[in-house]
Amino acid sequence: MYRYAIEYLKKWKNNPSRKPLVIRGARQVGKTFLVRDFAHEFQNYLEINLETDIQILSYFKSSDPKEIINLLSLHYNTDIVPGTTLLFFDEIQAAPELFAKLRYFYELMPALHVIAAGSLLEFILEEHAFSMPVGRIEYMHLGPMTFSEFLLSTGNEKLLDFIRNYSLTDTVPLPIHQKLISLYKVFLVVGGMPESIKSYLNDRSFMDSDRIKANILSTYMDDFNKYKKRVNHALLTTAFKSIPSLVGHKVKYSTISKDHRSAEVAAALTRLALSRICYLVHHSSAQGIPLGAGRNEKVFKLLFLDVGLMCSALGLTMANIDNLDEVSLVNKGELSEQYVGQHLLYRRDCFYEPELFYWNREVPGSNAEVDFVIAHGPTIIPVEVKAGKTGALKSLHLFVRERSLAVGVRINLDIPTTLRCAGALPNGDRYDYNLISIPCYMISELDRFVGP
Repeated sequence: MYRYAIEYLKKWKNNPSRKPLVIRGARQVGKTFLVRDFAHEFQNYLEINLETDIQILSYFKSSDPKEIINLLSLHYNTDIVPGTTLLFFDEIQAAPELFAKLRYFYELMPALHVIAAGSLLEFILEEHAFSMPVGRIEYMHLGPMTFSEFLLSTGNEKLLDFIRNYSLTDTVPLPIHQKLISLYKVFLVVGGMPESIKSYLNDRSFMDSDRIKANILSTYMDDFNKYKKRVNHALLTTAFKSIPSLVGHKVKYSTISKDHRSAEVAAALTRLALSRICYLVHHSSAQGIPLGAGRNEKVFKLLFLDVGLMCSALGLTMANIDNLDEVSLVNKGELSEQYVGQHLLYRRDCFYEPELFYWNREVPGSNAEVDFVIAHGPTIIPVEVKAGKTGALKSLHLFVRERSLAVGVRINLDIPTTLRCAGALPNGDRYDYNLISIPCYMISELDRFVGP
């Protein structure tokens, strides 16, 4: 299964100023699979799992990478040659002291290609008791597979080419549109977790995919048990189980647990966000770029890790999704908002930390909310996930008017359109902008459609 991230790894390999690379992402998003695929670019490959190969941890007492490499070479009876060998430390959270020593590989053995990855790595990074190798390592952020990658995996390269080459002035043939909608529905259920997709591809069985997703959800909860000393395990589990039904809604801590203080619930959500199991989509005043400058830490919505896992957690099957019409599907359980959100989180180059914002205004008699706001270069782009007609986009009209924007985006399941929206708000203010409507299956092209 092809991942676009491998192209970034190839560039990293050939970059003379590269540093040891740390891949960050939730458990089972495909970090290890990606590195193993990338290993074909090297003559030699050594993968060390620091959770299972615990007998070799003593080798890392030294701060001399040459000494460490010699010991590893003897232990695994293999050559480790800078320039031709890829050395991969998997599950590095089991040996946080090694994380600190990655700096020495950069300083004293820069020609050796070193990659590290691990689940719940963010827990270690937050609570480290060692000197962080600032400026001596680089990060890569990996999320679930995208719909585009799903199309490649399912043998629909031609459809993906159609999407990539589509212009907003072109026509989408109805049979092509319907086929892409059908595949989009499949993706909602199967999701972007590589093992779930692989299981589905074996015999196109949703049952096998559902089984894999259930196991992944259970694995996450098992992981919480490892960190009992750091967190309230019961509250963490409660918060985890609550998130799928809260996607797209402004969070009230009492909704998650009435038996715990707000600070405790907030700490649990922070832990889940650190593990990349969920994402906090904060309100931004969106007065300018960067959007984070207008972040309100106390006001946020939630996204789950993956839409397929969300379906499993909510008990939704392909039969449920397939029986929904397009309007119901867009609004059902905020599935489409989850889908759009997880794609927007990882739409930028993978060295960027994934973050996403929304905008809301709570004024008596005049509440307004825009599902997402993103930066496209120096420009703010509001994004609404809607099934309704133009007249239903009151919040988008208001936001565009207040920010004097030229473009807004609506994502739905209709064929693509570009409309000139002009009219008056209830207070008499005028709005006039281009509304670009694109179907969910074209989410990968959003930046191309809104301009250079």
